[in-house]
Amino acid sequence: MRFDVLTIFPSFIEDNPYFKRSIIGRAIDQNIIDVHTHDIRTYSKDKHKKVDDMPYGGGAGMLMTCQPIFDAIKAVKKLNKGPVVFMTPQGKKLTHTRSRRLAKLDSMIILCGRYEGIDQRIRDELVDEEISIGDYVLTGGELPAMVVIDTITRQLPGALHDGDSALEDSFTRKLSGKKEYPHYTRPANFKGFKVPETLLSGNHAEIEKWRRKHLK
Repeated sequence: MRFDVLTIFPSFIEDNPYFKRSIIGRAIDQNIIDVHTHDIRTYSKDKHKKVDDMPYGGGAGMLMTCQPIFDAIKAVKKLNKGPVVFMTPQGKKLTHTRSRRLAKLDSMIILCGRYEGIDQRIRDELVDEEISIGDYVLTGGELPAMVVIDTITRQLPGALHDGDSALEDSFTRKLSGKKEYPHYTRPANFKGFKVPETLLSGNHAEIEKWRRKHLK
């Protein structure tokens, strides 16, 4: 199975000893899995290779912008035809059942966010599935990406010395209480995908009303 990980810190995965030892290391050595990393910054058209900007409508923190992620995904799609999975606390909980389903794929692309997340248009147009590893916030998506790769690898034939070791109980607790509204940042019009007009209005009362309406 092929994994392509999109991140602004590829060394977190490339240089991680976790991927060089034990089950994951053996799976890589035996060509059971291939793990490739891609630096999102290299796709940025900003002269300083910037990948973030302030969110429309205000709010704390920065958002990862459309262009670098869009171009990174399009480039990697030429090598990997699998689904794009975005690691986010708002995603569906990673369960044993879900990992077994994902293990039936031939390949997948894992998108790692940073800062306050990514522009909603990427999530709407290019992401096929959003996954969370738990009800908590981490600094970035790299650790969750490694968790996904680990749990999927365990399901693959030949990855474990004992084939029955992967037969574990499923945990399917339903998530509750996760509320988030869509985020957008510059540009206001990206390849025809536009930011909602309300967020561009400067009317904070209307912006707050829009955000409450779109909580999910």
